[in-house]
Amino acid sequence: MTTPLGLSTDAARRTPAEPPAVREPRHVPLTHLVRGGIIEGVHHGSAVVLGPDGQIAFATGDPEVAFYPRSALKPVQAVALTRAGLPLDGELLALTAASHSGQERHQTAALRILAWAGLTEDALRNVPDLPYGAAEREAWLRAGHGPTRLAQNCSGKHAAMLLTARLNDWPLEGYLDPAHPLQRLIADTVADLTGQRVAGVTLDGCGAPLFSVSLHGLARAAARIATAAADTPEGRVAAALRSHPEMLSGTGRDVARLMSAVPGLIAKDGFEGVQVAALPDGHAIAVKISDGADRARMPVTAALLARCGVASETLAEFATAPVTGGGTTVGQLHAVDALTAPAV
Repeated sequence: MTTPLGLSTDAARRTPAEPPAVREPRHVPLTHLVRGGIIEGVHHGSAVVLGPDGQIAFATGDPEVAFYPRSALKPVQAVALTRAGLPLDGELLALTAASHSGQERHQTAALRILAWAGLTEDALRNVPDLPYGAAEREAWLRAGHGPTRLAQNCSGKHAAMLLTARLNDWPLEGYLDPAHPLQRLIADTVADLTGQRVAGVTLDGCGAPLFSVSLHGLARAAARIATAAADTPEGRVAAALRSHPEMLSGTGRDVARLMSAVPGLIAKDGFEGVQVAALPDGHAIAVKISDGADRARMPVTAALLARCGVASETLAEFATAPVTGGGTTVGQLHAVDALTAPAV
């Protein structure tokens, strides 16, 4: 059975805990940029690792403080839409949770979702933008194109929101209003999967409502999705992400490569240095880089996944980034020693 907003009755009965604290985060060093044997730069942040039992196995910094997960929350949003009857699977469901590169296949897939609802690109209310992928953006500009709603990296999510609204006979106008039934459903699902009430609501870069939780809550939500039965909304989303990592991001993107390298992993990045990932056994990690530096996100992620038992050779390409000088490698960016410990 489901509630009027599409939540299962079991989900509706769960009472989320208090929202995370709203205060200045107590971040700590997570990565060092070393040039010529000297630490040239330090990226601070917070991180958490959950064990298969759902308990915190490792934490550093301030994983309980409220923050905005940005696009790392998209798999949770996809679960909400699927709970409300979104009929998509496979690559189209993966695109629903995507920050895509704007490749032709991404834009074509978003149009397919809109067509299912009897709509065109004109119905989208995300912010017009150029393709997110660097190569795709350059090719787009060379072809004489400008910013469009379809090329913007969240167009798949917005198309799926419109289809979900259409199927539930909810208004299409105002589908981004936090008071709209669609967005209330998403807020309820965020609270359900994270296990905590939302601390604050604002707008994401694309114009959709964005809900504040903690790193701990975000990791808990990822674990719920990664371990779900195949016939549940959570399990359908997990299967789509695992089968179509390049629809979730784009060709050559680090998240797609990481998911392809680690069997069963689901992972999603977000602007301002956010990363979440979870394994089928229930291990989950979440990362926030305090200064938003994207370059620091993956070395920390690799160190935390090693703590979850993923083989170091599998993670080698993600664990460090070279620092160059004069065309040669003179150092590297890597996680601090405190993160690189035995598996838990």
